[in-house]
Order: sequence, then structure tokens, then C-alpha cells
Amino acid sequence: MTILSLLPWTDWLALLTFLGLWVGYAWFAKAWGRKRPSLLATTNRYRRHWMMQASQRDPRMLDGIITQSLSQTPSFFSSTAILIVGGLFAVLGTTEKATELMSEIPFAQATSLIVFEFKVLVLVAIFVYAFFRFSWCMRQYTFLALVIGAMPPPEDFDSGKFDRTAYVDRAAAMVGAAAESFNDGLRAYYFSFAALAWFISPLAMVLATGLVVLILYSREFRSEVLAILKD
Repeated sequence: MTILSLLPWTDWLALLTFLGLWVGYAWFAKAWGRKRPSLLATTNRYRRHWMMQASQRDPRMLDGIITQSLSQTPSFFSSTAILIVGGLFAVLGTTEKATELMSEIPFAQATSLIVFEFKVLVLVAIFVYAFFRFSWCMRQYTFLALVIGAMPPPEDFDSGKFDRTAYVDRAAAMVGAAAESFNDGLRAYYFSFAALAWFISPLAMVLATGLVVLILYSREFRSEVLAILKD
């Protein structure tokens, strides 16, 4: 109730707008990606091609190396998220100095200590969410390694003992799910920069959130990389 009474309505409106745009864009990207090519949907085609190639070669050392390489990136971001959360909790122990520093920034809105701490906790929640998505992505790549390791030899597929298409689809769905989890975690990093603008003012947070949405949309649906991969 203290936060509800001390936080101005403009800050609550900015926070709701921030969360609404984040959740809304995540829904939009998934729904719109079914209607027109997106970066995730396009790269999922390549993931299926990879699994098809993996089913036709033996041994599959190359596929294991690729899987290990892919799992290193979410591992890095997961570890970074933990360090950031630790740093944010350290900031909570020096809120007086932090608020004094923020007050010296031009156009920054003056806030009380408890409001400043609440904003820091929002950032903590964002990076905790990112950690869980990245760590889940790492586990999914572990499952993918099991799927590749258990993949029957090419001659069993050729003889019809195992259904190649069904196995490839299952493996491609697994690596696609890992990529989607990584995408969610990376998206949280992007929106964390918008949340940082909240320390300046609610309006800055709303504008920064809109800018992040535009950047994400351009990269997922209108980027040069997407145009190259589609060709």
C-alpha cells in the first residue's frame, strides 16, 4: 500500500504501458510470424534442414559441436543476468547516493528513496525473467543433444525402420523451441534499457519502450539478415 500511495499515477501508467507493449509485442511477433516471414520462422527452416542433414550422416560429431556452440551464447547471457541482478541488489544498499547521482542528470525527475528502490526491483524482475529463459534455453539444447545422440543411423531411415520425417520434425521443433526461449531472454535485455529510462521520467520510459518495439520489429521482420535468409 505504501508503493501504491507514493508512486504517482503517471509512473503507474508508464509501467502498465511498458508491460503492455512488451507482452503485446511478444504476442504480435508470434501471431504475425505465422502470416509473414519472420527471423525466427525463417531460421527455423534452416534448423529443419540441419536436422535433415544430421539424419543422413554418421558419425554426427559436427552436429554435437554445433549444438555445444549454440548453447554457449545463452550460457553467457544467463551468467551475465545473475551478475546484473547482484549489482542491482548492491545498488539497493546505496540508494541515497544513487538518487543523488540521478538528480544531477538533466531532465531527470526527482523521486523518493522508496520509489527509486521500487524501480530497481522492477529491473531485478526483468533480469530474473531473462535468467530463467536463458537457463531453460540451455536445458533445451541439452535435450537436443540427447535427440541427436539417439538418432538412428542413416541406413535405418533409408530402410524404413524409422520414419525420417517424423524424427527430423521432432528434432527441429526442439531446436526451434530453444531458439524461441533465447529470443525471449534477449528481448528482456532490450526492454531493460527501456526500463532504465524510467529513472529519468515516466514519459522517457514510454518513449524508450516504443523505440525498443520499433527496433525489435525492424530486426525481426524487416532486417537485411532476414532478406538474405529468405533468398
